[in-house]
Amino acid sequence: MNIINIAKKEIISDFRDFRTLIFMIAFPLVLMLVLGSALSNTFKSTVSVKNVDVLYKNSTNSSVNHYFDQFIKEASKSGIHFKKATSKIDGKKEVKNNQYDGYVEISQYGIHLYLNNRNSIEGSILQGMFTSFVDQYNIASEVIKVAPDQLGTVYTNHKDNYIKENSLLPHKQPGSMDYYAIAMTTMIALYTARSANTLIQSERVRKTANRLIASPVRKSEIFIGKILGSIVINAVCIALVIAFSKIFLKANWGNHLGLVFVVLLTEILFAISIGIGVSYLTKSNSAAQVFLMLFVQLASFFGGAYFKIENPDGILKFITELSPLTWVNTAITKIIYANDLSAAIPAMGLNIGISILFLFVSIISLQRREGL
Repeated sequence: MNIINIAKKEIISDFRDFRTLIFMIAFPLVLMLVLGSALSNTFKSTVSVKNVDVLYKNSTNSSVNHYFDQFIKEASKSGIHFKKATSKIDGKKEVKNNQYDGYVEISQYGIHLYLNNRNSIEGSILQGMFTSFVDQYNIASEVIKVAPDQLGTVYTNHKDNYIKENSLLPHKQPGSMDYYAIAMTTMIALYTARSANTLIQSERVRKTANRLIASPVRKSEIFIGKILGSIVINAVCIALVIAFSKIFLKANWGNHLGLVFVVLLTEILFAISIGIGVSYLTKSNSAAQVFLMLFVQLASFFGGAYFKIENPDGILKFITELSPLTWVNTAITKIIYANDLSAAIPAMGLNIGISILFLFVSIISLQRREGL
């Protein structure tokens, strides 16, 4: 009963702290809106290619000319435009000066393609097209030798789209608002460490710690009650952030919101245990606050809260994997976009394991103290 009363007291006190509530709820929502809107283009997975301009010079009178004219006609349907070069035009120089995406020379020695290295996507398209054309022409040459009446079938099944992309998980990629909804929610959950640091420290500062010890309440009940109250109030804040982002910002939280919330609860427990543990390990409240602020900001930065860190390697990969936001965000993203429910286990295991370690340190320190 004492534990419930102490937890209730913490919840009521936190609800009266209006500025902290506004910070815990409004701050992540504002960041979601600002970053999700400003960086929306960086989360687009498609690349638009409008027109591809190709210069060509044909110095042969062989049968390839007929097929090449057909090839040009069909390619124009896909926005790939060919222009014949005059004798005065240096095609290679034109490509080098970025006037064209490619230059083609057709001679008795074959087809030579020169690409503009600045336009890698257009270059890849042209390279694939001409490879296909040469392959078809070679097939046609062989067909003429054995079955001339079947030659038309070689060029009948042409395609207007030279690049087709198939996704293993279509439409299962987070947009900017979806990404920052997750990132800001996990970041604000980590901020719980700063408020948890004052759970015990505030009693010492207000000189109420001795009165609590003198009351018929055990240290363990005070300790558990404060942690329980902090978990409840922060869980409510996180739930409100998720609800607002889902309803008003249209963020995607998937079909397993219950499991996602459980993962976030373990992160809240992790943050609270870090905050309390640091308060016992440091000599002053100011030192604890500085350390926790530095920890939260570094964890947020390397955990991808402010911008997405894609495919890190070397020392950067090692540092990002140390951030609790990395393993929590990864787990939540897999749950939402890959329906991988097992991804929650490593994240929850790390959060709970580290929480037990810091709570154990806090309990040992509490037992050695005469007061709180």
